[in-house]
Amino acid sequence: MNGVHDMGGMDGFGKVEPEPNEPMFHAEWEARVLAMVRAMGATGAFNIDASRFYRETLPPEVYLSSSYYKKWFLGLEDMLVERGFLAADEVKAGHASAPPKPLKRGSFTTNSVDRVLTRGSFTRPASAPAAFAIGDRVRMKNIHPTTHTRLPRYVRGHVGVIERIHGAHVYPDTAAHDQGENPQWLYTVVFDGAELWGADGDPTLKVSVEAFEPYLDPA
Repeated sequence: MNGVHDMGGMDGFGKVEPEPNEPMFHAEWEARVLAMVRAMGATGAFNIDASRFYRETLPPEVYLSSSYYKKWFLGLEDMLVERGFLAADEVKAGHASAPPKPLKRGSFTTNSVDRVLTRGSFTRPASAPAAFAIGDRVRMKNIHPTTHTRLPRYVRGHVGVIERIHGAHVYPDTAAHDQGENPQWLYTVVFDGAELWGADGDPTLKVSVEAFEPYLDPA
């Protein structure tokens, strides 16, 4: 979906300022948010693509004013309420008021932590041969879905060259909305800076984007 989260190519936000020796967490609550997201995902309440989608749907003023893990927390809260694992009044009260909704994979113990924190492979068998080969010129489709997509706006409509083929993977655009894994071929597409940014772009710059086959047309 189009939203303020898709910042590639946008200006006015200032330069990225890396924090020297940045800690993994800046506060204890951030670690707890990470644990909650990974735990609920491991129970089958949602998948990683759905988790991303709910963070993307935060209102712009909330998204831009929230820290990284606050976005995770707010997205998790919205997702669990919408999917019936929490009620809005329970969030406000800070405790459960009804029996919990059954979890797809049940509960787990501290002995399950290593398994929960190990992310599985998203590679899947392909249902058809790859439509493109290394060296092919492709144009990114100029799409504007209202649902989740991994195609950034700043490359839409632009021409690049297939640099690598990664095999077939779970397709986020359907997985995020419980419409199946729908495996699609995944490519690395490289763009010249001038193609993306025009005459003012750095002619020596190249940008590589990983893109699924449904995003591509022959150029």
